[in-house]
Amino acid sequence: MLSGNTYEEIRRNFRWRIPMRYNIGVDVCDKWARREKRLALVHVGPGDQERRFTFGELKSASNRLANGLQSAEIRRGDRVGIYLPQCPETLLSHLAVYKLGAVAMPLLTLFGPMAVEHRMKDSGARCVITDAERLPIVLDIRERLPELTTILCVGKAGDETIPEFWSFLGRGRADFNPAPTAPDDPALLIYTSGTTGPPKGTLHGHRLLLGVLPGFAFFHNLFPRAGDLMYTPLDWAYIGGSYDALFPALHFGVPVLGFRPRKFDPDKAFRVMARHGATNLMAVPTVLRKMRSEVENPQERYRLRLRSITVGGEPLGEDIARWCQDRLGVDLNEHYGQTECDMVVGFCSAVMPVKPGCMGKAAPGHEVAIIDADGQPLPVGEQGEIVVKRPDPVMFLGYWNQPEATAEKVAGGWLHTGDLGQMDDEGHFRFKGRCDELIESGGYRIGPGEIEDCLLRHPAVQLACVLGVPDPVRGQKVKAFIVPTPGATPNDALEESIRRHVRDRLEAHAYPREIEFLETMPLTRSGKIRKADLRKR
Repeated sequence: MLSGNTYEEIRRNFRWRIPMRYNIGVDVCDKWARREKRLALVHVGPGDQERRFTFGELKSASNRLANGLQSAEIRRGDRVGIYLPQCPETLLSHLAVYKLGAVAMPLLTLFGPMAVEHRMKDSGARCVITDAERLPIVLDIRERLPELTTILCVGKAGDETIPEFWSFLGRGRADFNPAPTAPDDPALLIYTSGTTGPPKGTLHGHRLLLGVLPGFAFFHNLFPRAGDLMYTPLDWAYIGGSYDALFPALHFGVPVLGFRPRKFDPDKAFRVMARHGATNLMAVPTVLRKMRSEVENPQERYRLRLRSITVGGEPLGEDIARWCQDRLGVDLNEHYGQTECDMVVGFCSAVMPVKPGCMGKAAPGHEVAIIDADGQPLPVGEQGEIVVKRPDPVMFLGYWNQPEATAEKVAGGWLHTGDLGQMDDEGHFRFKGRCDELIESGGYRIGPGEIEDCLLRHPAVQLACVLGVPDPVRGQKVKAFIVPTPGATPNDALEESIRRHVRDRLEAHAYPREIEFLETMPLTRSGKIRKADLRKR
C-alpha cells in the first residue's frame, strides 16, 4: 500500500483507491476466508483461557448472526448497540452489523445507565448486544427506549424472552449475501463528548477504514511485515482500539491478539505479548506510564518481539519516548487524530527520525495545515488551529441529527479539529492545547458538560463546574468545583458519595478524582460560571 524509502517518496507515491462498492465486514473477514486456516483472532480470557478464530470461522459465525438479526427485523440503516468488552462476540457483532448494512454503535463497558440511555435514545437504536454483567443496566432503562426491539445477551440472561448470543447465532444459516454498500453508506456511530451539552453521535461511512489505512500502515513502520501480530489493551468500543488497531490489522490479513482484563496489569500484558509474539502495539500514554512504573527492564525480562509502538489520545512526554527506546528497544511513533478524522498526523521511525515534542508529519493521503481565526493558512512557527483539508476518506459523514454542529466542524474547505498547534519548517506538527475545554485523561476525551449535568442530579450538589487539571499519570484528571446545597456538610463521606454517583451513572473514567467545595461559585452577570477564575485557583 505504501511505497518508497523516504517520507517524501511515500507521500508522493500514495494514491487513494476508493471502490464504488465497499463493505467493512467483507473486507476484513470474507475476503480472507477462502484460506480456511488463516488465523484472525487469538483471545485470552480470564484464567488465560484461549479462544482462536480463523477468518473462515469468523465468516461463518458472523453470517449466522447477520441472518439472525435479519430475522429479528433489523434492517439496513438500523442502529445496533454493542455493549460488550474486548471479546470475540464484539468482533462478530461488528462484522454481522456491517454485512447487514446496519450501523454499529459501540458502547464502552465503563458506561453507566445515564450514558447508555442517552446514546441508545438519541440514536434510536433498535437492537443492543450485551452480556450478563451489563444486562441489568439495559433492562433498567428499556422502558425509556421506545425504538429498542431486540436484546441479545452473551451468557445466561435469566430471562427466557432474551436470546442467548450463541444460541441465537446457532439458529442462523452460515451463508449470507452482504449488503452492496457504497463507501459513503453509514457503518459506525460513535458518541464523542463535547464541552457543552450531551455527547454527539459521530457518524462514519464504510470508507472510514480505507481512510485509516495509510496512517495505520505508516505509524506501524510500513505495516504489514511477515509474522506481524497486532495487540492493543484498549477497549474495542474506543476508536483507538477498533479502527486504530483491530480492523486495520484484519484488513491486511494480520491476526489480532485480544487481551483486556478488568484492570490493566503491565506484567500480565507483557507476559501475554511475549507468549504469543506480539509485534505491533497500539496504546495510550497512560498504559505506557503504568508499564514504565511497574516493570523494570521489560525487554530483558520478557524477550518481547515488538517492532512498532504507536500511541495517541493525548500529548506525550519525551520521557516515555526515551523509555520505549531504552527498555523496549523500539522507537515510539506518536500519532494524532480525532474520532471525526482519525490518524492524520504521526511518525514512521522506519523512514524518518522521531522528533521529541512533536506529533509527527501529515500521514500519506492527508493534507493538514495551521490556520488563523479567519481561516487563512499561517506561516511556519505561528500558532493557530490544526485543520484537515476536505474531502478526505477518513472524515466523518456528520454528527447524528445535528446539521448545525456538522457545518461548524467542517467549514471553509477544512475539518476544524478545535486544537491549537504549530508547524515547523520540516513539516512537524506540535500540539499546543485545546481551543475548547475537553479533558484528555488516560486516553479518554471527557466532556465536562455531561459530568456537570450528572453532578447536579446529586441531592447535595447545588452548583458544579468541572475542569481538567494536570496529573502525572493520566495527563489530566477531572476536578469538580461544587457548591453544596444548604444543609449538606462537605466532608470525606460526601466526596465519596459524589464520586460514586458519577461513577455508577455515567462512566467509570469520568468521575471527579478531585473535589473542591466552595461557598460561592464565581459567576458572570448573566449567571454563567467564570471558569477562568476557577482555573486560577
